[in-house]
Amino acid sequence: MATIQVKSGLQKSEQARFHFDVYAILEAPQELYFGHETQVNVNMVETVRITAGDDVVEKCYLSPTKRRGVERRSLIWAPVRSAGVLLGDKLACGIPHTCAQPNCPICAVYGGLITSKTDVEIDGKTETRVPTTTVGRLVHGGGVAVQAIEPSEKQRAMHPSTLHRESGSQTPMPFKRQYNEPSLLYPVYNHCMSVTDSEFQAVAYAFLDAMARLGAGNPKGVRIYQVEMLSVKQPLLVLDRYMAPLGKRPIISPSLTSTSDAIQSFVDDALMVYGEKLSTSEHSVPRNEQIVFERWIGDKALKKLQDYAADFATGRLA
Repeated sequence: MATIQVKSGLQKSEQARFHFDVYAILEAPQELYFGHETQVNVNMVETVRITAGDDVVEKCYLSPTKRRGVERRSLIWAPVRSAGVLLGDKLACGIPHTCAQPNCPICAVYGGLITSKTDVEIDGKTETRVPTTTVGRLVHGGGVAVQAIEPSEKQRAMHPSTLHRESGSQTPMPFKRQYNEPSLLYPVYNHCMSVTDSEFQAVAYAFLDAMARLGAGNPKGVRIYQVEMLSVKQPLLVLDRYMAPLGKRPIISPSLTSTSDAIQSFVDDALMVYGEKLSTSEHSVPRNEQIVFERWIGDKALKKLQDYAADFATGRLA
Protein backbone atom coordinates (compact mmCIF):
# COMPACT_ATOMS: atom_id res chain seq x y z
CA MET A 1 0.00 0.00 0.00
CA ALA A 2 1.37 3.38 -1.00
CA THR A 3 2.04 5.99 1.67
CA ILE A 4 -0.07 9.09 1.26
CA GLN A 5 1.54 12.47 1.79
CA VAL A 6 -0.80 14.51 3.98
CA LYS A 7 1.55 17.24 5.18
CA SER A 8 1.73 20.72 3.64
CA GLY A 9 5.46 20.40 2.94
CA LEU A 10 6.15 23.66 4.76
CA GLN A 11 9.16 23.31 7.02
CA LYS A 12 8.61 23.60 10.76
CA SER A 13 9.68 26.93 12.19
CA GLU A 14 11.09 27.71 15.60
CA GLN A 15 9.04 30.93 15.47
CA ALA A 16 5.26 31.13 15.78
CA ARG A 17 3.28 31.65 12.60
CA PHE A 18 0.61 34.33 12.14
CA HIS A 19 -1.56 35.84 9.46
CA PHE A 20 -0.74 39.42 8.41
CA ASP A 21 -2.83 41.96 6.50
CA VAL A 22 -1.72 45.31 5.10
CA TYR A 23 -4.43 47.73 3.93
CA ALA A 24 -3.73 51.12 2.37
CA ILE A 25 -5.03 53.80 0.05
CA LEU A 26 -2.31 54.85 -2.37
CA GLU A 27 -2.18 58.15 -4.24
CA ALA A 28 -0.33 58.83 -7.47
CA PRO A 29 1.04 62.39 -7.22
CA GLN A 30 1.68 62.42 -10.97
CA GLU A 31 0.47 60.64 -14.09
CA LEU A 32 1.12 56.91 -13.98
CA TYR A 33 1.59 54.35 -16.74
CA PHE A 34 1.24 50.60 -16.31
CA GLY A 35 0.97 49.04 -19.75
CA HIS A 36 -1.89 46.73 -20.67
CA GLU A 37 -1.91 46.39 -24.47
CA THR A 38 -1.15 48.29 -27.68
CA GLN A 39 -3.98 49.30 -29.97
CA VAL A 40 -3.61 51.33 -33.18
CA ASN A 41 -0.21 52.71 -32.10
CA VAL A 42 -1.45 53.62 -28.62
CA ASN A 43 0.12 52.10 -25.50
CA MET A 44 -2.95 51.57 -23.32
CA VAL A 45 -3.24 51.36 -19.54
CA GLU A 46 -5.30 48.74 -17.76
CA THR A 47 -8.89 49.68 -16.90
CA VAL A 48 -11.96 47.88 -15.55
CA ARG A 49 -15.66 48.50 -16.05
CA ILE A 50 -17.65 48.92 -12.84
CA THR A 51 -21.36 49.24 -12.13
CA ALA A 52 -21.86 52.35 -10.00
CA GLY A 53 -25.55 52.74 -9.18
CA ASP A 54 -27.42 52.78 -12.49
CA ASP A 55 -24.31 53.66 -14.49
CA VAL A 56 -21.43 51.65 -15.87
CA VAL A 57 -18.15 53.51 -15.50
CA GLU A 58 -14.58 52.78 -16.59
CA LYS A 59 -11.89 53.10 -13.94
CA CYS A 60 -8.12 52.99 -14.05
CA TYR A 61 -6.66 49.89 -12.43
CA LEU A 62 -3.43 49.39 -10.48
CA SER A 63 -3.27 45.66 -11.09
CA PRO A 64 -2.39 43.47 -8.06
CA THR A 65 -0.27 41.21 -10.29
CA LYS A 66 1.77 44.21 -11.46
CA ARG A 67 2.23 45.40 -7.86
CA ARG A 68 3.37 41.91 -6.96
CA GLY A 69 5.93 41.93 -9.75
CA VAL A 70 7.36 45.29 -8.67
CA GLU A 71 7.58 44.12 -5.05
CA ARG A 72 9.34 40.90 -6.00
CA ARG A 73 11.87 42.75 -8.14
CA SER A 74 12.54 45.20 -5.32
CA LEU A 75 13.68 42.19 -3.26
CA ILE A 76 15.66 40.62 -6.10
CA TRP A 77 17.45 43.94 -6.69
CA ALA A 78 17.89 44.80 -3.00
CA PRO A 79 21.57 45.63 -2.25
CA VAL A 80 23.46 43.30 0.10
CA ARG A 81 25.85 45.67 1.88
CA SER A 82 28.61 43.28 2.98
CA ALA A 83 28.78 41.29 -0.25
CA GLY A 84 28.54 44.19 -2.71
CA VAL A 85 25.94 42.29 -4.75
CA LEU A 86 22.18 42.22 -5.08
CA LEU A 87 20.07 39.83 -3.01
CA GLY A 88 18.86 37.93 -6.09
CA ASP A 89 22.46 37.45 -7.27
CA LYS A 90 23.53 36.22 -3.86
CA LEU A 91 20.70 33.67 -3.76
CA ALA A 92 20.76 32.87 -7.51
CA CYS A 93 17.08 33.73 -7.52
CA GLY A 94 15.52 35.86 -10.21
CA ILE A 95 12.88 36.04 -12.92
CA PRO A 96 12.07 33.78 -14.69
CA HIS A 97 14.30 31.38 -12.71
CA THR A 98 13.06 31.47 -9.14
CA CYS A 99 15.07 29.33 -6.75
CA ALA A 100 11.98 28.00 -4.88
CA GLN A 101 14.16 27.22 -1.85
CA PRO A 102 12.46 27.26 1.57
CA ASN A 103 15.28 29.37 3.06
CA CYS A 104 14.96 32.05 0.37
CA PRO A 105 13.26 35.12 1.87
CA ILE A 106 11.76 35.93 -1.55
CA CYS A 107 10.38 32.55 -2.61
CA ALA A 108 9.31 31.64 0.93
CA VAL A 109 6.47 34.15 0.74
CA TYR A 110 6.15 35.07 -2.95
CA GLY A 111 6.43 31.48 -4.16
CA GLY A 112 8.70 29.85 -6.71
CA LEU A 113 8.78 27.18 -9.41
CA ILE A 114 11.48 25.02 -10.99
CA THR A 115 9.95 22.96 -13.80
CA SER A 116 12.94 20.74 -14.58
CA LYS A 117 16.34 19.77 -13.25
CA THR A 118 18.53 22.87 -13.55
CA ASP A 119 22.20 23.66 -12.93
CA VAL A 120 22.91 27.14 -11.56
CA GLU A 121 26.20 28.83 -10.76
CA ILE A 122 26.59 30.31 -7.27
CA ASP A 123 29.88 31.94 -6.24
CA GLY A 124 31.77 30.06 -8.95
CA LYS A 125 30.28 26.69 -7.96
CA THR A 126 27.59 24.73 -9.77
CA GLU A 127 24.50 23.71 -7.85
CA THR A 128 21.87 21.33 -9.21
CA ARG A 129 18.28 22.21 -8.44
CA VAL A 130 15.55 19.63 -8.83
CA PRO A 131 11.95 20.35 -9.91
CA THR A 132 10.36 22.21 -7.00
CA THR A 133 7.12 24.03 -6.29
CA THR A 134 6.80 26.58 -3.50
CA VAL A 135 3.30 28.02 -3.26
CA GLY A 136 3.26 31.71 -2.39
CA ARG A 137 1.68 32.68 0.92
CA LEU A 138 1.31 36.34 -0.01
CA VAL A 139 -1.67 37.51 -2.06
CA HIS A 140 -2.41 40.99 -3.42
CA GLY A 141 -5.80 42.58 -3.93
CA GLY A 142 -7.60 45.82 -4.71
CA GLY A 143 -6.22 48.46 -7.04
CA VAL A 144 -9.42 49.80 -8.62
CA ALA A 145 -9.19 53.60 -8.60
CA VAL A 146 -11.83 55.41 -6.55
CA GLN A 147 -12.50 58.22 -9.02
CA ALA A 148 -14.11 57.44 -12.37
CA ILE A 149 -11.55 59.46 -14.33
CA GLU A 150 -10.64 57.93 -17.67
CA PRO A 151 -7.00 57.75 -18.83
CA SER A 152 -5.46 60.68 -20.68
CA GLU A 153 -3.68 60.20 -24.00
CA LYS A 154 -0.47 62.03 -24.87
CA GLN A 155 1.80 62.18 -27.89
CA ARG A 156 5.34 60.99 -27.32
CA ALA A 157 8.38 60.82 -29.60
CA MET A 158 11.37 58.51 -29.28
CA HIS A 159 14.39 60.55 -30.42
CA PRO A 160 17.70 59.01 -31.46
CA SER A 161 20.39 59.66 -28.87
CA THR A 162 22.42 62.07 -31.00
CA LEU A 163 22.98 65.79 -30.50
CA HIS A 164 23.39 66.56 -34.22
CA ARG A 165 21.74 64.79 -37.16
CA GLU A 166 22.34 65.29 -40.88
CA SER A 167 19.36 65.59 -43.20
CA GLY A 168 17.98 62.18 -44.13
CA SER A 169 19.26 60.46 -40.99
CA GLN A 170 17.11 58.61 -38.48
CA THR A 171 13.98 60.54 -37.59
CA PRO A 172 12.00 60.62 -34.33
CA MET A 173 9.40 57.87 -33.99
CA PRO A 174 6.13 59.28 -32.63
CA PHE A 175 3.71 57.18 -30.62
CA LYS A 176 0.81 57.76 -28.26
CA ARG A 177 0.54 56.59 -24.68
CA GLN A 178 -2.27 56.55 -22.15
CA TYR A 179 -1.70 57.64 -18.56
CA ASN A 180 -3.66 57.35 -15.34
CA GLU A 181 -4.40 60.92 -14.30
CA PRO A 182 -2.61 62.41 -11.26
CA SER A 183 -4.35 62.34 -7.85
CA LEU A 184 -6.16 59.06 -8.42
CA LEU A 185 -6.61 57.03 -5.24
CA TYR A 186 -5.99 53.26 -5.30
CA PRO A 187 -7.22 51.13 -2.35
CA VAL A 188 -4.95 48.08 -2.06
CA TYR A 189 -4.31 45.25 0.37
CA ASN A 190 -1.81 42.42 0.92
CA HIS A 191 -2.59 39.24 2.86
CA CYS A 192 0.03 36.86 4.26
CA MET A 193 -0.99 33.37 5.30
CA SER A 194 0.83 31.54 8.11
CA VAL A 195 4.15 33.40 8.07
CA THR A 196 6.62 34.12 10.83
CA ASP A 197 7.75 37.57 11.90
CA SER A 198 11.06 36.93 10.12
CA GLU A 199 9.30 35.97 6.88
CA PHE A 200 7.07 39.04 7.07
CA GLN A 201 10.15 41.27 7.18
CA ALA A 202 10.63 40.72 3.43
CA VAL A 203 6.98 41.56 2.77
CA ALA A 204 7.18 44.82 4.73
CA TYR A 205 10.44 45.80 3.01
CA ALA A 206 9.03 45.10 -0.45
CA PHE A 207 5.74 46.91 0.22
CA LEU A 208 7.51 50.09 1.32
CA ASP A 209 10.37 49.92 -1.19
CA ALA A 210 8.10 49.28 -4.19
CA MET A 211 6.06 52.46 -3.70
CA ALA A 212 8.83 54.55 -5.29
CA ARG A 213 8.89 52.24 -8.33
CA LEU A 214 5.25 51.54 -9.14
CA GLY A 215 4.67 52.34 -12.78
CA ALA A 216 6.32 51.48 -16.08
CA GLY A 217 8.70 53.95 -17.68
CA ASN A 218 8.57 57.46 -16.25
CA PRO A 219 7.18 59.00 -14.15
CA LYS A 220 6.91 56.46 -11.36
CA GLY A 221 5.86 56.28 -7.75
CA VAL A 222 2.96 56.50 -5.34
CA ARG A 223 2.55 57.49 -1.72
CA ILE A 224 0.16 56.51 1.06
CA TYR A 225 -2.67 59.03 1.14
CA GLN A 226 -3.03 61.01 4.37
CA VAL A 227 -6.14 62.34 6.11
CA GLU A 228 -7.14 63.29 9.63
CA MET A 229 -7.80 60.13 11.61
CA LEU A 230 -8.13 60.00 15.40
CA SER A 231 -7.68 63.79 15.41
CA VAL A 232 -4.24 63.53 13.74
CA LYS A 233 -3.29 63.72 10.07
CA GLN A 234 -1.77 60.37 9.25
CA PRO A 235 -1.51 57.81 6.44
CA LEU A 236 -4.48 55.63 5.49
CA LEU A 237 -2.64 52.46 6.45
CA VAL A 238 -3.60 49.47 8.59
CA LEU A 239 -1.47 46.50 9.67
CA ASP A 240 -2.99 43.39 11.27
CA ARG A 241 -1.15 40.49 12.90
CA TYR A 242 -3.45 37.75 14.13
CA MET A 243 -4.48 34.19 14.83
CA ALA A 244 -8.20 35.00 14.60
CA PRO A 245 -9.55 37.61 12.11
CA LEU A 246 -11.35 39.93 14.53
CA GLY A 247 -11.00 43.28 12.78
CA LYS A 248 -13.17 44.75 10.06
CA ARG A 249 -11.38 44.70 6.72
CA PRO A 250 -10.99 48.26 5.39
CA ILE A 251 -11.57 47.32 1.76
CA ILE A 252 -13.23 49.95 -0.45
CA SER A 253 -16.12 48.95 -2.72
CA PRO A 254 -15.12 49.46 -6.38
CA SER A 255 -18.60 50.91 -7.00
CA LEU A 256 -17.75 54.03 -4.95
CA THR A 257 -16.70 57.06 -6.99
CA SER A 258 -16.66 59.68 -4.23
CA THR A 259 -13.28 60.13 -2.55
CA SER A 260 -14.88 61.38 0.67
CA ASP A 261 -17.17 58.32 0.85
CA ALA A 262 -14.26 55.95 0.12
CA ILE A 263 -12.01 57.54 2.75
CA GLN A 264 -14.79 57.51 5.36
CA SER A 265 -15.49 53.84 4.62
CA PHE A 266 -11.80 53.00 5.09
CA VAL A 267 -11.53 54.94 8.35
CA ASP A 268 -14.76 53.49 9.79
CA ASP A 269 -13.63 49.92 9.13
CA ALA A 270 -10.07 50.58 10.28
CA LEU A 271 -11.34 51.74 13.66
CA MET A 272 -13.66 48.76 14.21
CA VAL A 273 -12.19 45.68 15.94
CA TYR A 274 -14.20 42.91 17.57
CA GLY A 275 -17.34 45.05 17.74
CA GLU A 276 -15.50 47.92 19.41
CA LYS A 277 -14.71 51.33 17.93
CA LEU A 278 -11.07 52.14 18.59
CA SER A 279 -9.88 55.39 20.14
CA THR A 280 -6.17 54.65 19.77
CA SER A 281 -3.86 53.74 16.88
CA GLU A 282 -2.75 50.46 18.44
CA HIS A 283 -5.03 47.73 19.74
CA SER A 284 -4.82 44.06 20.74
CA VAL A 285 -7.44 41.47 21.65
CA PRO A 286 -6.55 38.89 24.35
CA ARG A 287 -8.27 35.52 24.73
CA ASN A 288 -7.33 32.79 27.22
CA GLU A 289 -4.15 34.66 28.16
CA GLN A 290 -3.07 34.90 24.54
CA ILE A 291 -3.07 37.81 22.09
CA VAL A 292 -5.17 36.59 19.18
CA PHE A 293 -5.41 39.84 17.21
CA GLU A 294 -3.32 43.03 16.90
CA ARG A 295 -3.98 46.12 14.78
CA TRP A 296 -1.85 49.17 14.10
CA ILE A 297 -3.32 52.22 12.32
CA GLY A 298 -1.84 55.23 10.51
CA ASP A 299 1.58 56.36 11.73
CA LYS A 300 1.76 53.42 14.16
CA ALA A 301 1.22 51.00 11.27
CA LEU A 302 3.85 52.76 9.17
CA LYS A 303 6.40 52.62 11.97
CA LYS A 304 5.65 48.93 12.56
CA LEU A 305 6.21 48.17 8.86
CA GLN A 306 9.40 50.24 8.94
CA ASP A 307 10.62 48.23 11.95
CA TYR A 308 10.09 44.99 10.03
CA ALA A 309 11.83 46.48 6.96
CA ALA A 310 14.78 47.70 9.06
CA ASP A 311 15.15 44.22 10.60
CA PHE A 312 15.21 42.77 7.08
CA ALA A 313 17.90 45.26 6.05
CA THR A 314 20.09 44.52 9.06
CA GLY A 315 19.53 40.76 8.75
CA ARG A 316 19.25 39.54 5.17
CA LEU A 317 20.79 42.64 3.57
CA ALA A 318 23.61 43.23 6.07
